[in-house]
Amino acid sequence: MTNGGDLKLLDSIREAREKLFEELQKTMVGQAKPLELVLVSLLASGHCLVVGVPGLGKTMMIKSLGRALSLSSSRVQFTPDLMPSDLTGTEVLQEDRDSGRRVFRFVKGPVFTNLLLADEINRTPPKTQAALLEAMQEGQVTIAGSSYELPKPFLVMATQNPVEQEGTYPLPEAQLDRFLLSINMDYPAAEEELRIAAGTNAPEAAGIVPVLDGARILELQGLVSRVPVAEHVLRYAVALVRATRPGPEAPETSSAYILWGAGPRAVQHLVKVARAWALLCGRPTPSVEDIRTMAVPVLRHRLVMNFRAETESVTADEILSEIIAELPVTVQAV
Repeated sequence: MTNGGDLKLLDSIREAREKLFEELQKTMVGQAKPLELVLVSLLASGHCLVVGVPGLGKTMMIKSLGRALSLSSSRVQFTPDLMPSDLTGTEVLQEDRDSGRRVFRFVKGPVFTNLLLADEINRTPPKTQAALLEAMQEGQVTIAGSSYELPKPFLVMATQNPVEQEGTYPLPEAQLDRFLLSINMDYPAAEEELRIAAGTNAPEAAGIVPVLDGARILELQGLVSRVPVAEHVLRYAVALVRATRPGPEAPETSSAYILWGAGPRAVQHLVKVARAWALLCGRPTPSVEDIRTMAVPVLRHRLVMNFRAETESVTADEILSEIIAELPVTVQAV
C-alpha cells in the first residue's frame, strides 16, 4: 500500500466505520462485536457463520446493514423440504410472444442478492447446503449447464441454533472450513435489553442513512488484498494455526483435547481477516496483536474436538485462548 489513492482510502475507512455504527445503532441495540466481525467478513470477501439462539436480531442486523451500505438483502429460512432450486432459482417454460415458440427462461432465486441471511442452515439436507456453498465459493450458480454470476459484493451470513439440534443436518467439517468467520451472538446486557423493550414498537430500519455503496465496498475489498504483511506477523499466524494440530510439537492442551486441527486455508483466512481488521482500525498493516484478536472467530469452527473434550465440556474457544496465551509473540522460523 504505497500509492496516494490507497492511503486516502485508508484515511476514510475508520471514519466510515464510525458513521456506519452510528447509523446501525438506530435499529440495533448492542451486538457491537458481531457487527464488527460481519463487516470484517464483508471487507475480506468472505462469508460468516453466526451461532446464536433465536431472537437476538440476526435478521435485523442483515436488513440494517443492507440499508446502511446501499446493498440488496434477502432472507431464506432453511427447512428440511427446501430444494436447491428454491435457493438458486429455476428455469420455467414460457411462450415467446413474437415467435409463438416455447422457451425456457431462468427465474433467479433469493441467492441473487448482496447480503443473504441463510437462517438455520443446518436444518436443510446436504444437497441444498451444497448449493449454497457452491454459490459462496464460485460466486455463481449453474442451472441446466448455464452459469449465472451473483451480484458483487456478495456476503452470506448463515445462522445455526446452538440449542435445538433435533432434525438437523450438521455441516461437515470440510464445509465449515469454507466459512471465513464463525461469530457467536450472545444475550444483550441488562441495560441493552431494557432499551430493546422500550423500542419494541419502533419502525424497523427507519431513518438509516447509507454510508457506503457497492462500488465503494468493492474498492475497499481490493484495498484489503493489497495490504502488506510483515514476515514476523506471517510467522506468528502460521505458528498459531500449527499449534492447533495434535502432535509431538503441539502444546499439551492441543494434544489433550483436539482430534484434528486447522488446515492451511485457516492461515490464509487468518491473514486476510487481520488485514481487514487493521484497515478498520485505521492502520496500514496488521500486527501480531491483530492476528491474536481475530484468531478465535477464524479458527473456532475449524477444530474437531475429541471425546475427552466433549466429556469434560471443554470448548474450542477455551483451547484457543490457552494456545494464544502460551504462544510467544516472537516466533522463530517454522
